[in-house]
Parts: sequence; structure tokens; C-alpha cells
Amino acid sequence: MKVLVTGFDPFGGEPVNPAIEAVKRLPDTIAGADIIKLEVPTVCGKSIAVIREKIAAVQPDIVISVGQAGGRSEITVERVGINVTDCRIPDNEGNQPHDEPVFADGPDAYFASLPVKPMVEAIRAAGVPASLSNTAGTFICNHVLYGVRYLAEHEFPGLKSGFIHIPFLPEQTVDKPGVPSMSLEDTVKGITAAVAAAVK
Repeated sequence: MKVLVTGFDPFGGEPVNPAIEAVKRLPDTIAGADIIKLEVPTVCGKSIAVIREKIAAVQPDIVISVGQAGGRSEITVERVGINVTDCRIPDNEGNQPHDEPVFADGPDAYFASLPVKPMVEAIRAAGVPASLSNTAGTFICNHVLYGVRYLAEHEFPGLKSGFIHIPFLPEQTVDKPGVPSMSLEDTVKGITAAVAAAVK
């Protein structure tokens, strides 16, 4: 079995993105599955295109995308992606669409096709705070969650996919009083446990 795990590059003026930093540090094998790692641009459209190209090249069984959710205090496994891109800030190429569909011919929403509740329980069992989330926002994280499900439905039948949000790293919150963070070590531990649950 092959699992493609994606992480975004830094955005929004942050010097680092914990998503790609954590993905880089994942083991190469989890629960017997080969882990393929991919950095994704925080850009509307291009993010989905980069993932689509990798799916076509490596034919994974599962795609799990990871994104930063600054302000959240725990790892959150996303249940649903909605068919709207509404960017509160520009993406990394200056695009800032408002109220636009991810795919014009797609349904209003797609549920993640991974076992989201067992993934949350696995993260907690590893000693890392986690919960189920019912909103992935309307920026590039939701864009990718919805977009990869759309690709699975239209081009890659049988492909399972979902999305995990993670908190800021401690060094990102030095100038953000009261904003929660999580160590890179715990983040990697949590994602590893979630991937294992998805594989099993």
C-alpha cells in the first residue's frame, strides 16, 4: 500500500509551515505502507494540480493532506470539504478569490473518505491532543480537501483521501500572546498515528 502525504509551504508571512516540516519527518513506512511525501504550494488551483500530477505518477491508495491551522490547540481531523474558495488573505501568488467554487461542476460538499473518528482516537492514544473538525475553512486547506476528493470521484476511482489540520509551532507564537502551539515532535507523532489508523 502507498500513502501520499502532502504539506503546504509557508504562507501568510510566516517563515515556516509546520505542515511540510512535519511531513518531511514522517517515517518512510507506517503500518506497512510506503509513505510518499510532497510539498504543495499554497496557491489556488496550482495546489490541486501538483497533487493530481503526483497521484498520476505514483498511484497511491490514500492521500492525506496536512495544513496549518493557527489558533487551534490540537490536531484536528477534518470531516468535510465544501465547494467554495473564499480567501481572507492572498495566496502565495497573490490570488484572492471570493465565493468561487473549487470545481464548478462539483457538489456542495465532499466528506473525507478516511476513518476520521478512528484517526482521532489513534492520535489521542499516542498521547497527542486531537479532535474531529467539521470545518476546514475556506482557504487553500479546504480547497485541497475538496479538490482531492473531486479528483478521486472523477479520475482516480478507489482513491481514499482526507485532511489533517495542525497547530502552530512554538516558535511561531513568540509574538502571538495566548495563541496555542504544538511541538514538532508531538505533531509528527500525531500524524504518524493518524496515518496508521487510515492504513489499518
